[in-house]
Amino acid sequence: MTTCDVGQFFDRSMLCWGIEGRCVDCPNGWCEEDGGPVTPENIRQALLQAHGPARLRLSGDVPSLVPVLQALRSARELALGEARAQATELAETGLIGTLVEMEVLAVHLRRRAIAVSVEPAA
Repeated sequence: MTTCDVGQFFDRSMLCWGIEGRCVDCPNGWCEEDGGPVTPENIRQALLQAHGPARLRLSGDVPSLVPVLQALRSARELALGEARAQATELAETGLIGTLVEMEVLAVHLRRRAIAVSVEPAA
């Protein structure tokens, strides 16, 4: 049997994650860290279950979605079509994910002078 702990963080505006565990019956333990535009789904689900989802919303009018597209493509390494779909979702209902995922996107958007807010998803 193992005991595991998972987490997300950002380092220099890059999304990173870690997972560590130990055997409860022996002295062995392990730790992994990595980063990239997408967190492995098992880590995301554990964090969403433990902490609930967060929602990223635009805080005001955005005259053009071009800077939003640029920020999303930069942060998540998305193709243009994927970025358009996420930009539309952000403008309408907001994007939902882990708190760290939404805060990383918020950093990229704010760098392009786009006002956003991150809040618990209801």
